[in-house]
Amino acid sequence: MMIIMRFPKEHKARVRERIVRAASKKLRGSGLDSPSVPDLIEEAGLTHGGFYGYFRSRDELVAEAVRNAGAETAAAIFQASPDLTAVLRAYLSEEHLRHPSSGCIVAALGSDGWRKRKNVRAAFAEIAQGLARLVDEKLDPGAQGDAVSDRALAVTAQMVGAVVLGRLVNDPKLTGRILSAGREAALKI
Repeated sequence: MMIIMRFPKEHKARVRERIVRAASKKLRGSGLDSPSVPDLIEEAGLTHGGFYGYFRSRDELVAEAVRNAGAETAAAIFQASPDLTAVLRAYLSEEHLRHPSSGCIVAALGSDGWRKRKNVRAAFAEIAQGLARLVDEKLDPGAQGDAVSDRALAVTAQMVGAVVLGRLVNDPKLTGRILSAGREAALKI
C-alpha cells in the first residue's frame, strides 16, 4: 500500500515565491538571457523537473522576477529612506553599484527589458514607472493623482543613468565622481 503525502495548500505558493526571489537575484547578476530555466530553478535549491507546475513559461518567471526586484528596491531604498537625500545616498552608493544582484533591476537590466516579449516588457514598464512614482513621492509626499512630475522623471533618469554609467567605467575614482555628481545633480533638479 502506497501512502501519498500531500503538502499544505500554501506550500506551492511558498515554493513559487522562493523561485521568484532566487530568479530575481540571478537575473540581476547574470542578465536576462544567460540563465536557463534549470539555472534559475537551481538557484532556488530545486530541480527543474517541476518548473511547469509553478510557471507556464520562462518569460512568466522572468516577469515575476522583475516585479519582485522592483518590490525589493522599493522596500530597501525608498521605504527605508525618510527623504530624497537619503534615497539618493542609498541608490547612488558604492554598495548599490557593486551589487547589481540585489539592486535596482531598472539600472541592472532596463536597457535589455524592452527587447523581450510582451509580458516581460510590461513588467519592466510597470517597475520603471513605479520607480518614478516613488521618487515623486519623496519629492512631494502630499502629491495627489497618478501623473508623475517632470522633476521626478528627471531625478529618476539621473539616478538610473549614474548607476549604469558608474558600472561601466573601470576607474574607481571616476565611479565615485559619477555617483557624487549624480547625487548633486539630482538634488538640483
